[in-house]
Amino acid sequence: MSSSVSLRPGSRKAASLFAKIEENNDEIVAANAARRAVDDARKQATKRAEQRAFRAQLQEMPPFRRTTGPAAQLKLRATLRAALNDAIAQQIITFNPAAHVEVEPGKRPKALVWTAERVEQWQRTGEKPSPVMVWTPEQTGEFLDLVHEDRLYGLYHLIAFRGLRRGEGCGLRWSDVDLDAKTATVATQLVLDGWDVEEGDPKTSSGARVVALDAETVKVLRTHKAQQSAERLEWGEAWINTGRVFTEANGTLLHPGKVSEAFEKNVRTSSLPPIRLHDLRHGAATLALAGGADMKTVQEMLGHSSITITSDIYTSVLPEVAHRAAEAAAKLVPRKSTGTDGHTSGTHEAQSSAALQLVTNLGTKKDPGQEA
Repeated sequence: MSSSVSLRPGSRKAASLFAKIEENNDEIVAANAARRAVDDARKQATKRAEQRAFRAQLQEMPPFRRTTGPAAQLKLRATLRAALNDAIAQQIITFNPAAHVEVEPGKRPKALVWTAERVEQWQRTGEKPSPVMVWTPEQTGEFLDLVHEDRLYGLYHLIAFRGLRRGEGCGLRWSDVDLDAKTATVATQLVLDGWDVEEGDPKTSSGARVVALDAETVKVLRTHKAQQSAERLEWGEAWINTGRVFTEANGTLLHPGKVSEAFEKNVRTSSLPPIRLHDLRHGAATLALAGGADMKTVQEMLGHSSITITSDIYTSVLPEVAHRAAEAAAKLVPRKSTGTDGHTSGTHEAQSSAALQLVTNLGTKKDPGQEA
């Protein structure tokens, strides 16, 4: 996503800040592309000497980094404006240059499901139909089966079914999990400052939430807890007790960036079409809607402050759900005559009531919102 900055008289210094951010974004994109090219070459190398050379080259290159997107720039401008307004109130300055800098958010890409047709196109061209792609339930199941023995399986499972953000999953504490009550409270997260890991609050006030856990997820977490206890015994006094649910083998904090890299490596070694770790979160919303959850329930599960975000971004409904909604809409209109399907008007009235409930459950109510 890109953003544009409008320069107004008297705001050149403030505007230059955002211009520098855009410049840095371009550099990050170029560096990430260069690193990915070297990494791809390393994977294709057949000789150990070549692989060592590529690994050495990768060590000299900057790690993968995220760009500062439009949403982050909007928050930065809001913080800057507030600080400068305080300075005006204290008569330190008389003019707020940040008030005259406009950062226009880029359009959010729509999430698309990896249908058979899109998979075939990707296999033929190597191009993703959208930056945000979602696996079907079958594809998600195939991935979870593939990584069932992975140390991070529990984390992948939790994101895939309950929609936690990456940082929320990495920062989840055992003290915030009640396996008997089948709940997990999102109260903190691990975030990246450059490449350094820091603990922070949930992304928004709505991000602090209690997430209901299904029986299978509880079972997965109990198994993971037993595995962690075994690792703790193995490490003995060298174990670092961070209290986190998901850690390195010695108990230290997970690095969110390395978790994403591990996930993407697993995807590359499979025959599945590519998605990002964050796209498992999109998939969780899709699965919840397919399972009959209404939009409000999905919004609360994901920790969105606005239902607009949920409906506009995360409701990449599966084809069968869309077809079900289409059939439900068609049956909302009662008919006196017998239709081509052989139903009488009385049957249609009953179907209309059930169909109306289905459409209501899918939900389309919208509120204003900003964050992803």
